[in-house]
Amino acid sequence: MHFREKMISWESLPQWRAAMRASGKKVVVTNGCFDLLHLGHVSYLEQARNEGDLLLVGVNGDASVRELKGPERPLNSESDRAAVIAALESVAAVCIFAEKTATRFLSRAQPDIYVKGGDYTLETLNQDERRTVEQSGGRIVILPLVSGKSTTSLLEKIMSL
Repeated sequence: MHFREKMISWESLPQWRAAMRASGKKVVVTNGCFDLLHLGHVSYLEQARNEGDLLLVGVNGDASVRELKGPERPLNSESDRAAVIAALESVAAVCIFAEKTATRFLSRAQPDIYVKGGDYTLETLNQDERRTVEQSGGRIVILPLVSGKSTTSLLEKIMSL
């Protein structure tokens, strides 16, 4: 399969999800900016994928990344970031979403399992996201962080060169 075939439009996400449900697949969902792909990201995505049958990744759109990370970000466009994530073997599908939070994306994706990194707890997770997942029957899994691996630390290292 060509990696671009893994990219799902916002409009077609509900139909994709319905097809996965009909096939009996347990869908794992996660989301993020994924601005500079690094070992922490790929380790996390592989672990997330292993929680179910397939992994759907929501990628924050450019405007929401600027809201979350500041005016100098993203470094890569939303379509480039989504394509790089789609090229990973552990990822079954990618969808770009526009909002700062993943609540609307999660409402459409209806994960069986929603995975977040260890920088979150159930209490610090966006509670609207948590309710959206739990109300649709999904469960939340928090995975440990890969120590010392972050986009912010990579950018600091690049800036110091």
